[in-house]
Amino acid sequence: MSDSPGEAILALEDGRTFRGRSFGAPGECCGELVFNTSLCGYQEILTDPSYAGQIVTMTYPHIGNYGVNRHDVESRRIQAVALVVREACSVPSNWQSEMTLPEYLRQNGIVGLDGVDTRAITRHIREAGAMKAAISTLGRSEKEVVEMARNWPGLVGRDMVQYVTRSEPETWPSPENPRFRVVVYDFGVKNSILRFLADSGCQITVVPAYTPAEDVLAQKPDGVLLSNGPGDPAGLTRIIPEVRKLIGQVPLFGICLGVQVLALALGGKTFKLKFGHRGGNHPVQDLTTGRIEITSQNHGFCVDIESLPKDELEITHLNLIDRTLEGFRHRRLPIFAVQFHPEGGPGPYDATHLFQRFASMMTQGTPA
Repeated sequence: MSDSPGEAILALEDGRTFRGRSFGAPGECCGELVFNTSLCGYQEILTDPSYAGQIVTMTYPHIGNYGVNRHDVESRRIQAVALVVREACSVPSNWQSEMTLPEYLRQNGIVGLDGVDTRAITRHIREAGAMKAAISTLGRSEKEVVEMARNWPGLVGRDMVQYVTRSEPETWPSPENPRFRVVVYDFGVKNSILRFLADSGCQITVVPAYTPAEDVLAQKPDGVLLSNGPGDPAGLTRIIPEVRKLIGQVPLFGICLGVQVLALALGGKTFKLKFGHRGGNHPVQDLTTGRIEITSQNHGFCVDIESLPKDELEITHLNLIDRTLEGFRHRRLPIFAVQFHPEGGPGPYDATHLFQRFASMMTQGTPA
């Protein structure tokens, strides 16, 4: 049960509505309604900048049972616009817990909705696709909330990175004797990615998403990482030309939105998935080794495999559920990228070896 009762309405742009209980901050919000299949990791999910502009529905029914702490965050604040669950736990049990999930949402001004049939929501999204939605806890009629959802501009064609990127360069804590100097483009980078880079022996400078390529190359980095982030990659018209200038100048590693930006910079195209890939249990095959890895994913857009220049790029990873692209590498240049999250956070660590692959690529200066 929620510890803050009060009726709330979730409405979708197609007119479907769900009534439940408010368990976060009172108010209203709009976003793209998506679902995540992870069994845990709700704090990392909420603070992942890739969820900017999205209302997250958790398919696992009981959320909040181990509370919230100051360590399991992926950014400075909650990034999702709202959280929808079957049952929010207000009495957590964990030695690290510092507050309840309802308290966490209220402190951050984030709307939460529980007491709804999240299975029905998920099945509807799978059949109709991810769509615009709105939540209100302020007593509006269902018709009014549906209109709120319909009037929201959506994510397609929009630059959502501007809402999550840093405004100034930042130095991330590095190991005592770093082997490499890496510049990370912050499209919405997760803390877990930066931690794994540091553990791989990297001295890290995180730069805003719109930093000119010339400024990055002036730092003489051993490599550049293009991070995860939210929204439609085709809307990043200020970023793609700068990434294009880096190609052939420095080793490049792209993660999630980073693979999409790289693909566009290399002449490829992207498209919107029907309901996206979000969760910690997505099987991906590494075509270079034959190995199947269970991966953490969070994306609503994807690279069109047929659009990639085959003479320059080799497909390295495929999603085993829908055969969509999960990774590629350049045939001549030190460039590779993956659609999934090798750092987990939350999720399995099957693919953390890719950070060492990046280190090897920086050492050798050859394709991964």
